[in-house]
Amino acid sequence: MLTTDTARDRAADIVSRARAAGADAADAIVHAAASIEVSVRLGALEDVGRSEEEELGLRVFVGHRSASVSTSDLSSAAMDQLVERAVAMAREAPEDPWAGLAPEARLMHGAPPDLDLADRTDPSPAMLKEAALAVEDAARAVPGVTNSEGGGASAARGVIALATSHGFAGAYATTSHGLSASVLAGTGGGMERDYAHHSARHRAHLESAESIGRRAGERAVARLDPGRLASGPMPVVFDPRVGASLIGHLIGAIAGPAITRGTSFLRDCLGTRVFAPGIAIRDDPHRPHGLRSRPFDGEGGAVSPVLLVDDGMLETWLLDSASARQLGLEPTGHATRGGPGAPGVGTSNAYMVPGAASPAALIADIAHGVFVTELIGQGVNGLTGDYSRGAAGFVIENGEIAGPVAEFTIAGNLKDMFRSLTAANDLEFRYATNVPTLRVDGMTIAGG
Repeated sequence: MLTTDTARDRAADIVSRARAAGADAADAIVHAAASIEVSVRLGALEDVGRSEEEELGLRVFVGHRSASVSTSDLSSAAMDQLVERAVAMAREAPEDPWAGLAPEARLMHGAPPDLDLADRTDPSPAMLKEAALAVEDAARAVPGVTNSEGGGASAARGVIALATSHGFAGAYATTSHGLSASVLAGTGGGMERDYAHHSARHRAHLESAESIGRRAGERAVARLDPGRLASGPMPVVFDPRVGASLIGHLIGAIAGPAITRGTSFLRDCLGTRVFAPGIAIRDDPHRPHGLRSRPFDGEGGAVSPVLLVDDGMLETWLLDSASARQLGLEPTGHATRGGPGAPGVGTSNAYMVPGAASPAALIADIAHGVFVTELIGQGVNGLTGDYSRGAAGFVIENGEIAGPVAEFTIAGNLKDMFRSLTAANDLEFRYATNVPTLRVDGMTIAGG
């Protein structure tokens, strides 16, 4: 696989070729990855998969016209053909007055921070098989578990490099390790499924296979014999593994492209209170070994920790260069680059700052409500903020989590939900976006 130095040099080389071929400006991204995944089921090896890929994406500008192309053939001859095709396409493209490279003053300069994103060693297939068997065994050992969809273990290593024609060239390496189990409890038509998983940059930081497997089994068993909820308004408490989706809706609503198009329900809310007082949401690209940590953004821009929401007040949009120009603002270091095309916008390690109350205290005064552990469907209107999703979880009675419930819908409007949200104190950094247990009062439940 490419080293960081080789990947950076290749990105810089094709940018130089593009300029020599007539492009006024250009940038290039090189991505290389190798991964291996082992899956088992019912104690037997089911599959071993390995993949390797190298891809280069080139974006060129001729005046205000631009084009993007990509290739997995990194030979010198292929690079010449790619450049020729990209410049020809750009000359025929429509003009976009907002397109262009990131401002030079906003680029990352100097040595990148050491974020400790890459493990030094790679597990063997035999080690991954052992871990996959262990996580499934732990899940199947939980009383009440009757079948398995399998256990899995994976490891991946990647390199990302970016170069621009106005002086930026950088690269960094990453690794990721994962462990998961999915099992079923019960019999016949009353079977219930659930899962557990954990991902980490370093294998040593993975939760134990026994803990992950046991949690998967206990979750499946706890869902057996679900009841039905009566319809009506009630408090909804979100488990952290599903509550993070609420932050995802916020991120989509404050992304620059949604603001410039006027298609966000928060388009007029910058500098106003959108959450309850005391709520804070941060984005930290410099978190050591974070799942989305990065030394620079998708345009080579410098990145730093940012307060998205402070004491309930919306503090910033998430801007790449194009949306920043259109709004007359500065880029915020949130450009993302998932492929050869124009940058998108997104956060790194976004999280909600924990509150003061424990989860138990958060629900102690709920006479009748619901604790949601699963969300189904995508019924969210980004233009209006209207929210309606299928759900499953557990009923809350007299301040205690009681029996399982399923096949109900929770509905509201995200503006109202944000303003009535309360955060517990149990934040853990387990995912790319993390929240503690969340309570939202006054939601509408449509029971089965």
